[in-house]
Amino acid sequence: MSQELEIEFKNLLTKNEYLRLKSSFYPEDGQIISQENHYFDTPLFQLKEQGCALRIRVKDGSYQLTLKQPVEEGILETHQSLHTFIAKDMMMGGGPPEGEVYELLEIMNIPVRDVVLFGSLKTNRIETHYENGLLVLDQSFYLDEEDYEVEYEVTDRDEGEKAFIKLLSTYNIPVRETDSKIKRFYKEKIRQLKL
Repeated sequence: MSQELEIEFKNLLTKNEYLRLKSSFYPEDGQIISQENHYFDTPLFQLKEQGCALRIRVKDGSYQLTLKQPVEEGILETHQSLHTFIAKDMMMGGGPPEGEVYELLEIMNIPVRDVVLFGSLKTNRIETHYENGLLVLDQSFYLDEEDYEVEYEVTDRDEGEKAFIKLLSTYNIPVRETDSKIKRFYKEKIRQLKL
């Protein structure tokens, strides 16, 4: 098991804003990292109700189960590497495997046997170091949506916020209320279910 405190700032972008930042920070032959997030919850969205998220991220042929929980300074992420067959079993309805994440779900009173896959989101990501953090540009595809965002991951909240606001200001990008990827996914999924 590994745990880390995630402190990040994010802002949705228009396609033109995304392309401007991309051309400024990333060479044309820069490496694009493709990853896919498979999101899980109970049918009653009990994880969502607690402000948490559960996903399996597939990247470079490896599978990582992550539970995200809100804490005062950001998001606490608990990671657990999975063997391919265990990850695929979970995606097919087998439920989370025993381990650290399973134990945390039980502590949170989440009925583990009810946890199911409810959707996937694919992201093309490019990263670079900026100031004292990691600058990330994401192009994401989910359901019938495509969106763009910039994220800035830091270890110091105050310093990171100043650098991020300065970056947006420098590129004339308005600050936008930006939900996490999973929240955007939830909203679109719910919107589609109501149609």
